[in-house]
Amino acid sequence: MNDSLPLWAAQLAVFDTETTGVETDTSRIVSATLAILGENGEITERYDWLLNPGVEIPDSAVRVHGITTEVARSSGIDAAVGIAQITERIAQLIERGLPLVVYNAPYDLSLLAAEQRRYGVAGAAIAPVLDPLIIDKQLDRFRKGKRTLVAVSEHYGVELGNAHDAGEDAIASGKVMQQLARKYASTLPDDLEALHAAQAEWARAQAENFQDYMRRVRDPNFVADGAWPIRS
Repeated sequence: MNDSLPLWAAQLAVFDTETTGVETDTSRIVSATLAILGENGEITERYDWLLNPGVEIPDSAVRVHGITTEVARSSGIDAAVGIAQITERIAQLIERGLPLVVYNAPYDLSLLAAEQRRYGVAGAAIAPVLDPLIIDKQLDRFRKGKRTLVAVSEHYGVELGNAHDAGEDAIASGKVMQQLARKYASTLPDDLEALHAAQAEWARAQAENFQDYMRRVRDPNFVADGAWPIRS
């Protein structure tokens, strides 16, 4: 099966964060993982961070990822240092020619951008990005059921160990992306720049469709932001 994996998916950088909340402009990163996957989904490099976000971690967030304020303060590195390190490492992996896989990229990457502004860390443009959520919704749009990472991993036969652990989620996202690449090799652009651009258009159209639906059935003023991979 590996011989059907497109060349662009044979080596992927993967990224995920766990945070203090859901709002990208105010939430803080608590943990993060960057890794590189080989063509069989094996981890060839891995970098993990535990940050002291400098604020209390709400109980609602602790229930998701299990990292308490006490643990972050006692074992985490200074948030400004961590954000600088994450930013530098992402830039290095992209410089090496690796696409960055981020499931629901506008969440993690917008939050990272907000953290960079908060601590005065200069962040370069992040591209190409591969977002399995956008690609799956585009190419299997009529499939019923949830599109969470847990649900999509199960659909594509990818084992997800401890969900809502940055490392487990990042690695599962990369493996899902490789399954998508195999299944839709003849459909997806074989050029990473073209695939990045296609996802931006797909994300915009998906948001417009969702906005139209929500305005019909729930809230006539509902707005869905279709910016991808980073929302302003």
